Amino acid sequence: MAVTTFPTGRSETKRWGIASILAASAIVLTAVGGSGCGAPTRGAEVDRLTIGAYSVLREALREGILPAFARHRAAATGREVVFEESYNASGALTRSIVSGFDADVALLSIETDMDQLARAGRVASDWRATPHGGMITRSLVVIGVRPGNPLAIADWSDLAEPGVDVLYPDPKTSGGARWNLFAIWGAGLLGSDRADEAAAESLMRGVQRRVVNMDASGRQSLASFARGIGDAAVTYENELRLRERRLGSAIESVVPRRTLLIEGPAAIVETSVAKHGNRELADDFLRFLHGEEGQAILSEFGFRPLGAPLPEGVFTLRDLDGAAAIQRRVFGDDGIWNRMFTDRTEAR
Repeated sequence: MAVTTFPTGRSETKRWGIASILAASAIVLTAVGGSGCGAPTRGAEVDRLTIGAYSVLREALREGILPAFARHRAAATGREVVFEESYNASGALTRSIVSGFDADVALLSIETDMDQLARAGRVASDWRATPHGGMITRSLVVIGVRPGNPLAIADWSDLAEPGVDVLYPDPKTSGGARWNLFAIWGAGLLGSDRADEAAAESLMRGVQRRVVNMDASGRQSLASFARGIGDAAVTYENELRLRERRLGSAIESVVPRRTLLIEGPAAIVETSVAKHGNRELADDFLRFLHGEEGQAILSEFGFRPLGAPLPEGVFTLRDLDGAAAIQRRVFGDDGIWNRMFTDRTEAR
């Protein structure tokens, strides 16, 4: 868990953050490397906030949101903020918070993970009762392709064609992988004249037959693609924009004719803020994420601003009867995902 302090002024002295290992039940959240900022000013009053965020948000938080929020708090209260941060795949992070990791604010990749925290009594059951239904980030599921798109990939069905090697992460560990598969399922379902689930299942099976690698997270999957593995990568649009920002070169991408709007939720972990006595600070941080400055920063890191227009053909989890319903259909005990791996007739 990295500890970062941002001074009240705009000038920042860099140092390496304090690293620790946090064990929660059988899950271990290892320290995340990265540069922190200078120690608190001598004699300054300091507040602390612990952030648990899925790994895709790390750069946007560490390089944009956290220093900006620290300046906001300094201007409003004259106090400095020390952030304790842990980043992990959304599913793994959720399990750690359930098991006792005392994050004050949870930023996850999918609402079913936040619902799991609500069932465990860690966040409020009405966590959606904030602006934009509790969501703070928006992106799209897109297809990364090789330069010039040599296989002329234009839609999901093209990924099921012979000779196309596909990458996406493992849904057992990655919230991003679940979004990817929900996008494929929904496109098949909504592309059928009768909203036939058989068409959705057929499309998902066809794409899965072409998958050659499933990494633990979306970030790792895109890194594998950047190393030359595969012909196409199903990924978050914001991940591609971040790569362009970081490296000055973009992975070409295709927005399928129908694709899914990714919405990432944030909520206060009630048990933690009660323990730490920092509810007001956590509330202010959540408001900052929803506000104009926070959304502008997230946009700089590749996310689509809340409320901004979307391309034609974009659908949401609500169009698929909600997150819980599609979770059961795709990943339930009798869902398509399990059936694909128990059906011995499946072959590449």
